[in-house]
Amino acid sequence: MSSIIKWGVLGTSFISDVMANAIAEDEFSEVYSVAGRSLEPLKTFAEKYSVSRVFTDFDALIQDPEVDIIYIALPNHLHTDYIIKAAQAGKSILCEKSLSVDMETTVAALAAVEEHNVFFQEGLMYLAHPLAQAIYKKLQSGIIGDIHSIRGQYCAAISQFVNPASKGALYNLGCYPTSLMHLVLQTVFGNEIFHNYKVMASGRRSLDGNICETTGLFEFIHPQKKQIIQCHLHTAEDYGLYSGFTILGSKGYIELGSNPWLPETKNNLLRFAEYEQDVIEEKISAIGDGFAYQVRSVRESLTKGLTVSQLPMARPSDSHTIMRLLTDWEQAVPSL
Repeated sequence: MSSIIKWGVLGTSFISDVMANAIAEDEFSEVYSVAGRSLEPLKTFAEKYSVSRVFTDFDALIQDPEVDIIYIALPNHLHTDYIIKAAQAGKSILCEKSLSVDMETTVAALAAVEEHNVFFQEGLMYLAHPLAQAIYKKLQSGIIGDIHSIRGQYCAAISQFVNPASKGALYNLGCYPTSLMHLVLQTVFGNEIFHNYKVMASGRRSLDGNICETTGLFEFIHPQKKQIIQCHLHTAEDYGLYSGFTILGSKGYIELGSNPWLPETKNNLLRFAEYEQDVIEEKISAIGDGFAYQVRSVRESLTKGLTVSQLPMARPSDSHTIMRLLTDWEQAVPSL
């Protein structure tokens, strides 16, 4: 691998453009190639980023020996086919969230990653940002004690932009509070916490049958004390732009005062306090947004020859658990 990481981008969607901008701004990365099936967006993308190679065949891009890492920016239901193809070609992989829309294809894709021993990361980009690092360190310090309750919410009016086969709000937006809930519980209790839980849910469906709004109540069992940890998550895709995330512990609480899933260079707010004590507010500054940090994190992992990133970034095993939480939530929502 040369000193410049060559990225191959599958798809020319909005998120492809956002990521390509982050790649282009990294001095050790290059948007080397792009593949798309619509010629006009493909031409516009290639010209904007001075792309060396342009494909209308996704498989041809994957097989290009010059490409170091494949960035999969296709609709959710197409992710796993191209994860498997990229892994078989020996390519490193960054795949947009959600990894998939079901557990069968999730397991197959992650098995291919393991079999071919390639780098893999799910594009939960916010986990690379200093805001997520600050949350992670606060939890590791034990400053709020044992976790008793989590409440997370993410709503955005995106239903008109997303592919119906990507299965709606849960896999496009609900993956964010679900993945942050996963990080919190994993950090405090370890992976054992995910061995024993149940989920109840309500929801509303759109005309295509997908879930467009849902609330999930997860109940986890504390591995030692056997007490219940309640987690309330909510997401909707057809109104608003709102985020919220609060962690209640035995000693105090942590609250996110800004959108934890779209962290920026400034105005990232983390609040914490012991109960009935003054609130301490931390402003987390950064050099770039979550996408910029994701590119740097991936590039550093590849340079070191790693096949997984370091926590709090999601490792393949973490992505597997997050997908299990999401699919269990989906199955708990009553059908029409």
